[in-house]
Amino acid sequence: MRQLALFILFIIVATTATAQPKHEVRAAWITTLYGLDWPDTKALSLESIRRQQGELVEILDKLKAANINTILFQTRGRGDVFYSSKMEPYSAMLTGKSGRSPGYDPLSFVIEECHKRGMECHAWIVTIPLGGKKQVKALGAQSVVKRHPKLCVSYKQDYYLNPAHPETKNYLMSLVREIVEGYDVDGVHFDYLRYPEKAARFPDGCPYRKYAESEKAATWRRNNITAIMRHLYQGVKALKPWVKVSTAPVGKLRDTTLRSSYGWNAVHAVRQDVAVWLSEGIQDQIYPMLYFREDDFYPFALDWLEVSNGRHVIPGLGIYFLDPKEGDWKTEEVERQVHFLRRSQASGEGYYRARFLTDNTQGIHDLLQEKLYPTPALVPSMPWLDNIPPTPPANLQAVREADDCWQLNWQAATDNDPHNAPMYNVYGSGHLPVDTDNPGNILATNLRDTTFLYVPLFPWKACRHFVVKAVDRYGNESR
Repeated sequence: MRQLALFILFIIVATTATAQPKHEVRAAWITTLYGLDWPDTKALSLESIRRQQGELVEILDKLKAANINTILFQTRGRGDVFYSSKMEPYSAMLTGKSGRSPGYDPLSFVIEECHKRGMECHAWIVTIPLGGKKQVKALGAQSVVKRHPKLCVSYKQDYYLNPAHPETKNYLMSLVREIVEGYDVDGVHFDYLRYPEKAARFPDGCPYRKYAESEKAATWRRNNITAIMRHLYQGVKALKPWVKVSTAPVGKLRDTTLRSSYGWNAVHAVRQDVAVWLSEGIQDQIYPMLYFREDDFYPFALDWLEVSNGRHVIPGLGIYFLDPKEGDWKTEEVERQVHFLRRSQASGEGYYRARFLTDNTQGIHDLLQEKLYPTPALVPSMPWLDNIPPTPPANLQAVREADDCWQLNWQAATDNDPHNAPMYNVYGSGHLPVDTDNPGNILATNLRDTTFLYVPLFPWKACRHFVVKAVDRYGNESR
């Protein structure tokens, strides 16, 4: 009876509207595998390069219009990549042929375009799967299977990096090092850091006998994945401690007292011991793939929040189910989930995938832009890494350009981290004092320059008073 009462409470909370928070992760996955979200055009000439880049700009513009603030850009697929790598070949999705350069660096391009819009860009990396035989054959001598056969295993017609091999974590870290050292990413986002689903016969018997000692196979496998995660987290922090490290675990951590996961969960089905990762502090964010609804969503979302250890829990919402061919959900389901997560004090939401937002499937883009995210939001801070804000900017000048347009200029702030110049958030209001706790007063976020041209969208809502605050790469905001 108590469980039924709790479930009724979940639904009541989930259907009650909540005020928009000032701090909230609003993420979208841009899937490059099979060109699901991008690209549609192959880069074969200067004109087609411009079209391919233009497609990405259009996606970012539409996401920005819905006040999405975090882009999870698929940077590594199945042993191929979307940046200039010395280790793995360019994806065939870019040009039609594996290993062929598209004539520009897509990761560098998307980071620059995200930062122009005040958005974070996280490199989304598929870790363990390497694709089927056709994929590996297409990559030829450049494939991981050919170059590092001892690290790879075949299971049910697909190839994988072997989580049990001691060098697997080093190989993955080498890929991550290329990205973190070479690009101004805001985060690295690990996907498929797990064993295949219910893989009791996964071919790791030899390393098990060699390394497992007295552990049971299931525990040993979970420890293998945790060891990789630990190595990657520590490696990133040694390079750039402000770069967020996150994963996208299976949507249900385990069975809850309220609801069974029916065998589909992170701990037992794919050997992801995410609660241990959080308790150990080797995660900054998690994006559990909660692509479910109703009683398959709410109790499992709470389960993740209960083990957060103060880290950002950002459930992924399966908006692809809005497509009638996938599940024919209604947008009301997504709206209920967002309100529930806000009331449960989650750190935000992620949306899988971007194309369903940009296509406005069943009006989902309209829902975000007009109702759920009508104003911008700042990404929450990471006090476990740094909690010292920058100095405030100084000498703010406002010069009226024309009508209600203003050119704002200020002197740069400084930060306790000498490797990073602060960024800036701009607030505006028609009244004094300017309430910087009100997200409706946010005019711009994460500006890299000490200047901002304010052009009001609506003359009758024009601002007359302005505030600028500095913000560091950890999300700490100044006075």
